[in-house]
Amino acid sequence: MKIFVKAKPNSKEEKIEKINEQNYVVFVKEPPLQGRANNAIKNALAVYFKTGSSCVKIISGHASRNKIVEILK
Repeated sequence: MKIFVKAKPNSKEEKIEKINEQNYVVFVKEPPLQGRANNAIKNALAVYFKTGSSCVKIISGHASRNKIVEILK
């Protein structure tokens, strides 16, 4: 399953907002330095979709706020 994610790094709290079936906004506390925000987004999505973090892959948008993420189940 592929989803579109809008990343919000440096947030005060970690949460995921579902816009519709394929669009999500992910708030993480980590800064966008050295891939720390991307790792936090992958971990948050893994918990949200109840799967392992190795099953969450960022396909595109590694250096962008808009990302395409693939969730393997």
